[in-house]
Amino acid sequence: MSERGDEAGQAGEERRSPARAVVVSGATGLVGSRLVPELRERFETIRTLSRRPGDRSGPVERHQWDGIDPGPTPLEGADAVVHLSGEPIFGGPLTRARRERIRESRVDSTRAIVGRIGSLEAEARPRTLVCASAVGYYGDRGETPLDEEATPGDGFLADVCREWEAAAVEAETHGVRVVRLRIGVVLSQEGGALALMRLPFSLGLGGRLGSGRQLFPWIHLDDLVGVILWALDQPVQGPVNAVAPEPVRNEQLTRELGRVLGRPTVLPVPGLVLRVLLGELANELLGSRRVVPKRLEEADFRFQHPTLADALETELG
Repeated sequence: MSERGDEAGQAGEERRSPARAVVVSGATGLVGSRLVPELRERFETIRTLSRRPGDRSGPVERHQWDGIDPGPTPLEGADAVVHLSGEPIFGGPLTRARRERIRESRVDSTRAIVGRIGSLEAEARPRTLVCASAVGYYGDRGETPLDEEATPGDGFLADVCREWEAAAVEAETHGVRVVRLRIGVVLSQEGGALALMRLPFSLGLGGRLGSGRQLFPWIHLDDLVGVILWALDQPVQGPVNAVAPEPVRNEQLTRELGRVLGRPTVLPVPGLVLRVLLGELANELLGSRRVVPKRLEEADFRFQHPTLADALETELG
């Protein structure tokens, strides 16, 4: 965990009351599974939203939901909500059904959570909502620096992120502090993009995508957890770019992966091949976004893994 996360934790302990509870969606996912143990140091009770019913006793209560509507019970009396769940983007071609699942799991679920918050008596409502979003919000913007004040881009995923964040912001009308985390590609050997890339690169089949010049916003999993804890503990509000401070290009990522794994990276994947294989999703790999973590840097957030080399060596070295 980052030093900044530790400092935020100390501040959180000072403010904690005996009845504090936090609700977490996506608690068994890549980010949630790393986050929940850290939350135990800050909250008396952790209520997770799960498709499977579970035990509601002890410090971790598992509440069943359908992925959209949590119902009023988990939210009532909670101090905060961390909404992380969502259909995987690279889970298959962007068919009409997949588009609907991606949108429902993000936009509709956020609307449902906010609606349930609004239905509660004011004293029973959570005071904070930390809602995941993504750097896909900015679309393909080339070399333009993108801080949190930048406008949204174009394309399906940019539209989803814009609607997703708009749904979260509605919670502010109910007196809730809302933080929208525009998350870069999360690096962890436990899952996500890095786990998918590790096998072909280990076999010497890795290479740059397209020109390799496209900028690649990323963040180490430990730092993302630190950002979430910071967002819970500090009086921040609005969008926050949850990305590492070092911008890298796809070709640099390719070289560093090959170096850490000790394998050659001489098999580039042409952009045309990606477009044939992935359709519109290819734009997420070939597009460029120079995303800047301006608000985190202004707050002196201390990244544990600020450079790509350090992040990859930690996970794969």
